Amino acid sequence: MRQLRAEGIKPMLFGYAWIETAEREYTYLSISSTPGYTPFLKVFAPLFYRVLWLSGISEPREFASDEDEDIMMGSFSTLQLRPGASACISHLRAHGFRVWCYTAGDVSTVAAYFADAGIEMPVRNLLSCDMYGVGKPDKESYTPVLELLKKENGDGDGDGGRGGEEVEEGGRSFGSLQRICGMLARRENLGMFKMFKGAWCSRFFGEMDVMADSLLEMAKMVVVKAGS
Repeated sequence: MRQLRAEGIKPMLFGYAWIETAEREYTYLSISSTPGYTPFLKVFAPLFYRVLWLSGISEPREFASDEDEDIMMGSFSTLQLRPGASACISHLRAHGFRVWCYTAGDVSTVAAYFADAGIEMPVRNLLSCDMYGVGKPDKESYTPVLELLKKENGDGDGDGGRGGEEVEEGGRSFGSLQRICGMLARRENLGMFKMFKGAWCSRFFGEMDVMADSLLEMAKMVVVKAGS
């Protein structure tokens, strides 16, 4: 961290640039299908030195080492859920929603995020692009997920029933912090959409059904809107 700051690079900005670059390359690789599907983590780690160079470090391998990369990757695997995640999920479940997680990451890492936060998340409710070989936000990546939800048809798991009912239009709620995922979900009629407000850029991403500044506020608004 001190090394980055000494070069005028904010650690938070470097982390954002690294993950954004990885998500872009991951998506490009998935869409092009040239090498076949590549899991996100296999794209993410090798870009460490490239992003250092793009940040203005002329000799990234002299500036940092493979050990530094390993430490950074280790930190990525122990990230914490966003504030309010537990309260958000509890509120939704208390009002009859079944909560699913669909990630571009690997299931074991994401499962550990929930476990470390003390949130019970059934493994069967954790879905990954790795299972289907298509990366988000390619609209084809949502097809097998929707088919799975349709087949659930009320097969309970303790999370409440709404997410497990036969999925009709308007009977789903899709939440995302990524603007492009939210936009594509709306285009594909995935139901109700909710987002953190933040810097939304509605001029080209459009508006969501629910916009909130916190996860719990978002969940409360979804429950109200679902009952209206």
